[in-house]
This record gives sequence, structure tokens and C-alpha cells, in this order.
Amino acid sequence: MEAFKGSLTMITNPAVFAYVMKGVAFTIVISVVAVLCGILFGSILAMVRNYCTSKKTRVFQWLSVIYIEIFRNTPLLLWIFICLVFCPCPKALEHKMWGLSSAEVKLLFKTAVALILFTSSVIAEIVRGGLNSVAHGQFEAGHSQGFSTVQIMLYIVLPQAFRNIVPTLLSQVITTIKDSSYLANVATIELMSRVKKLLSSAHRYNGLNTVNVSDVFVLFGFACLIYFIINFTLSCVVRRMQKRKKAVPARRQEVMP
Repeated sequence: MEAFKGSLTMITNPAVFAYVMKGVAFTIVISVVAVLCGILFGSILAMVRNYCTSKKTRVFQWLSVIYIEIFRNTPLLLWIFICLVFCPCPKALEHKMWGLSSAEVKLLFKTAVALILFTSSVIAEIVRGGLNSVAHGQFEAGHSQGFSTVQIMLYIVLPQAFRNIVPTLLSQVITTIKDSSYLANVATIELMSRVKKLLSSAHRYNGLNTVNVSDVFVLFGFACLIYFIINFTLSCVVRRMQKRKKAVPARRQEVMP
């Protein structure tokens, strides 16, 4: 019982709590950056895969298919280690920033690149599903109004496609937040990595001068609670959006005579 009480005091320690919250902030930032970059890159991949079907552009379609299938069907952890070894870091990031050492900044950049590459392949298929949900007649209508193909994509097709996939994209955000915990395997500074570092030095904070089993349950249980709160909140948003999406056709049917 004393060991468990000592483990609980770690969470109530202001310094420990602040250290963990910084990890939460980095987890959210890394996940948001990965999703935003994934949406940008994934949208390009999806459009190339869907619409580059002529003889001149088919090679780009094949390249996008190869990229998507390779990254979607291989583990994220594999690409984290590959980027850790082979991905170059810009010189602008080879110094201290955000309270991190230069080595930690390099690790953060390389692992973020791996997460972006992996996430973009998944989002590419999500966006492609949204593009396929838009009727082909939208292109004909756009051309009849004098729009170019690029304008049709920007102003007509993509807005409709993204509107259809918002719940799925939010689900992918949840998955990306959970996948960010893989970065702890290469000693970055997100939530799970900081929890592991705290566990290795738990004897300094629990008042017992030893690392106990209760420290494992308390620290990882606390991390689990944080992940649950973040992802459950996003899950509730997804459910509400799905309910609204189902309610709109029902309302339209009621209005129609």
C-alpha cells in the first residue's frame, strides 16, 4: 500500500506533471503536423491515382499506387527506423529549440517524417474514396460552365469529397495520435517516451528510493488515461458528425412532397 501511495505522489508532483504535459503537447503537435501534411500529400496521391489514366501520365499513377501500397502494407515502426538512419535533417534544425537539445530535435524531425509518409498513404485512400463518391457529372457540369480541370477539382470536386470524408479523417487523426506512441522506441520526446523516462527514474520521485511494480501501473495508467481522454473526445465528435450526416437525408425526404 505504501508503494502504491508513493507511486501516486509522482503524478501529483508539479514537476513530473508538467513534464508529462509537455509530452502531451508534443504528441498533439506531431500528430496534427502528420495529419495536415498527410492530407496535402495524400490528396495529391489520390488525385494522381484516380485521374492520371492517359498514356502520358499513367507512369505517375503507377508510382502513386506503388507508394500507397508499400507504405499501407508495411509497419510504421519499420519506417521510423529507416528514416532514423537514412533521412537527412536540415541544417536549420541542427540546434537547440523548443527546450530540446539538437539531438532531440533531429530525432523529432526524422520520426515526424516517417509518421507523415505513413499517414499520407492511408489518407490517400481515404481521399480517393471521397473522390469516387463525387458524381462524374460534376466534371461535365464544370466544363459546361467554362471551368478548367484544375478549377473543377479545387472549387467543385475536392470540397464535396472532403465533406464526405470528414468523419473518416477524424478517425485517422485518432489512429495517428495512438501511432505516435511508436516514436518512444527511438527516444523522442512525446508522451510515451517521457513516461518511459520517468519510470526509469521513478525512485527519485516516489520517496521509496526503488522502482516498484506500482510505478509501472500508475505511470502507464496515467498515460492510458490521457490517450483515452483525447481520443474519446475526438470519437464523440466523429459520432456527432455521422449522426448529422445521416439526419440530413432524412430531413430532405421529409421536406419532399
